[in-house]
Amino acid sequence: MGYQDASGRRLSYDSYLRIPQLLELQQGLTQAHDELLFIVVHQVYELWFKVLIHELEAVRGAIEAEELRAARHSLARVKVIEDLLVEQVAVLETMAPQDFLTFRSELAPASGFQSVQFREIEFMSGLKDAGYIKTLDRDGDARARLQRRLDEPSLHDAFSALIERRGITVSDLYRQGGRHADLLELAESLLDHDEGFRLWRLRHVEMVERQIGDKPGTGGSTGVRYLQSTLGKRFFPELWEVRSQL
Repeated sequence: MGYQDASGRRLSYDSYLRIPQLLELQQGLTQAHDELLFIVVHQVYELWFKVLIHELEAVRGAIEAEELRAARHSLARVKVIEDLLVEQVAVLETMAPQDFLTFRSELAPASGFQSVQFREIEFMSGLKDAGYIKTLDRDGDARARLQRRLDEPSLHDAFSALIERRGITVSDLYRQGGRHADLLELAESLLDHDEGFRLWRLRHVEMVERQIGDKPGTGGSTGVRYLQSTLGKRFFPELWEVRSQL
């Protein structure tokens, strides 16, 4: 397969996708057989997080411009990617607990808790926690990125502003769906994103418990107990609550 850049120079598959550089990024700390799997799975998570952030920015822009069909299109892609995140957990579960323990001690104090892109997705969707920023390097790029996400409107903000402009509430929307079909379809697509990310959290908790039981996390958290405490988080709580009001 060949590609050309803007100047007409022919590119190869390897050079366009930077495959040699990509394959140099899986440098483990031990000789443990399963460490390569562990690194690749988590790097792939971060790559998908990058795409999710790209799509969620597009969703927010489309909602603000009231281009709701475009917003739903990007949200459909977000949901498929979140399905992939859930499925990928099964790959990690092929690693036996005793095999993970052969290199787990080398990971401290690194932890998935430190994934900045994961936090960006939360902040962008509507779950903003300024306290998390305080745990990051004061001068680091990660701190600046999260501060920007904290300061800018979230998807929740954009959706709330949209229905306010239309002069309705979430309750009205679900009681009079036929009159606001485009908004109702958008609301359900946002709920798909909320549910998809929560299902990944749940699946991830089960995988961690299967691997380490109730041991503390490598980053100093309480491990499974901390992860379980996050399962109640919702990006759009009012879209869940309205079901009880109908």
